Amino acid sequence: MAIPFLHDTPPPVDPVAALLQLLEEESERVVRLWSKRIRAETYELDIPGRNLRAPLRRLIEELVRLLRDRGTDTLSLWPEVVRSHGARRYNQRFDAEDLAREFKSLEEVLLTVYARRNGRLEPEVATFMVELVGEAHASAQASFARVLRTEEVRFREAAVMESVLHHVEVGILLAEVDGTVSFATPPVSRLIGMPMRAVVGSRSQSPLAAVLTQVNARQPNGESFKVADMPFMRALKERGPVRGVMMVVERPGGGEATLEMSATPVWEEEGELAGVIQTFTDRTEAANKTKALMSANDAVRRLQGRLLQRTRTQALGQLASGAAHALNNFLNVLRLRITLLRREFKPEHLDALDKTVGQVGELVARLQEFNVQRTEEQLSDVQVDATVREALEMARAELEGREHPVTVEQRLGEPGAVRADPGFFRELVVNLLLAERERLSDEGGRVLVETRREADGWVTLRVADSSTPYEAEDMTRMFDPLNRESVAPQLSLLLAVARNQVQRWGGELTVENLPEGGAAFVVRLPLVRSADEAAAVVAARPTEGPEPAGPRRFQQTRRVLVVDDDLDNARMMAEVLGEEGYDVKVANSGDVALKMWDERRYDAALLDAVMPDMSGWEVARELRKRSPQALLAIVTGMDVRGQNRANLALVDAVFRKPIDVGALDDFLGQAEAHPGGGGGGGAGAPPPSA
Repeated sequence: MAIPFLHDTPPPVDPVAALLQLLEEESERVVRLWSKRIRAETYELDIPGRNLRAPLRRLIEELVRLLRDRGTDTLSLWPEVVRSHGARRYNQRFDAEDLAREFKSLEEVLLTVYARRNGRLEPEVATFMVELVGEAHASAQASFARVLRTEEVRFREAAVMESVLHHVEVGILLAEVDGTVSFATPPVSRLIGMPMRAVVGSRSQSPLAAVLTQVNARQPNGESFKVADMPFMRALKERGPVRGVMMVVERPGGGEATLEMSATPVWEEEGELAGVIQTFTDRTEAANKTKALMSANDAVRRLQGRLLQRTRTQALGQLASGAAHALNNFLNVLRLRITLLRREFKPEHLDALDKTVGQVGELVARLQEFNVQRTEEQLSDVQVDATVREALEMARAELEGREHPVTVEQRLGEPGAVRADPGFFRELVVNLLLAERERLSDEGGRVLVETRREADGWVTLRVADSSTPYEAEDMTRMFDPLNRESVAPQLSLLLAVARNQVQRWGGELTVENLPEGGAAFVVRLPLVRSADEAAAVVAARPTEGPEPAGPRRFQQTRRVLVVDDDLDNARMMAEVLGEEGYDVKVANSGDVALKMWDERRYDAALLDAVMPDMSGWEVARELRKRSPQALLAIVTGMDVRGQNRANLALVDAVFRKPIDVGALDDFLGQAEAHPGGGGGGGAGAPPPSA
């Protein structure tokens, strides 16, 4: 449409300000009309409307910024911004004529919108618009032509490479510095099982992510394989080669394939990164053989376990056979002595009989000791430092007698006694020392054995070395008795058994890296307090004023907190207690329970023994610190006879599921105030259970 110019002489207009005002107020309209005209004149382009408009909007936004910040310099600066637009349109399959039509359309849209909006079109504004769009068009065309020439060269090179690489079974993929996949050989599609046409040339990683999703790409450990895990992406980020990345895919035709991928950066002569070459190699057969070998290894380990069990059975059989032989000898002596006694009484015959009976008793005692040593724990109060010294004497020859000796430094702080089995505790220390010997076997070194008493009433035993710290994966697998990658699987088995023992005693066994270097095994066990210490602890607890007379339920135990990760159980408990007149709140975890307890005072808590985050015993320990006078009860479906006395002393009662509501009501309705943790059960005995 022709726009008539006004014949009168209008006041001078600043074309930069005029165009800036137009674009600030009408930018969306300009973009919409611009894309509409492009679509009408380049109807053969198969580009979604959103994808067509997005680069136009970015160009207009950048033009607005330059007009606002740089004024007349925009005439030289905006064409530089538009330069990359030509390369972008080439990737979207534009022709050179399409690009010319695009900028012609922009010029017409700017002139038309301005004239309709202002009712006139000043010559200086029109000249500025035409000149600005013309410069931008020239810059975009230059970029378009450069890419076209480059692509023609690449096409010829690609034609040669295609003829060479088409029949090679190693897939090759080329990635640009911005992550764009610019080339992929046919084997890539065959190996992955999906055509790579949609991936090549796309500047977005979405098509590649879609391909990985369709083939259910995953790591060998089963985790999902992401685009960021691709070697070429890692090589671009790390600016170095990436080797041996494994990926498992499910091909649409059926079956799984295991691919090995590697990536190598390509550098320009000036030292700039030009891109990355990634290779794909089919390792399915090797992976299947590895799985078969691992399965065979598992079968061998199971067979070894059976052989070990048979060996133990044979050892027991040999022991029984030897014992039977000895008993038969003893019985034969007894029979002969009795025969002699029948013929003639002599005191020496009685002495011999007495001696033989004593020998039989010693043999039976040894058999019983053998059995108890392997099946039963005899818990007692064990002095930590004395046991550690005994273990050090037992292990000293093994530590110091090798080519590279291991020396032991002792820092024993006389922490006191813990509740444990003396023999197993001594073996635990020996096993930790032997684990350190294996760790330091190549060069020798120093091991520090330290004991100390913590302020929270626990004893810590630390066995530390100054070697290299453990890797995170090694620390997680150290206590796994089925760890295939351990250099000493028997050590993992010993540590797993040791951790289980320490946990049965109410403690914990962990491994940690030290800030100054090296690592340490750490054993923590609850301290056994003497009678004087226990009395001092009770005396130190804060006391409340005298309780008023009357039923405790309505004066001391009105507010009850039910803690259970099973919400159905917790809500039913709350409903039943609510019918009995209690004010009940529910927490579904230990952390939530502690926060609720800090926000409001409760008179009693009913704690589920087993919860994911904190056990009921741990919650009881924290609540006892906050409210020594509160009534605490464990509610569980498990047997608590294996719990140590320190845990049982924390609570006033243990209720077994299914719970007796009457007994629970009697417990909460106690008239006497609770004197402190563990008052319900007495020393050494479990709290009363209903």
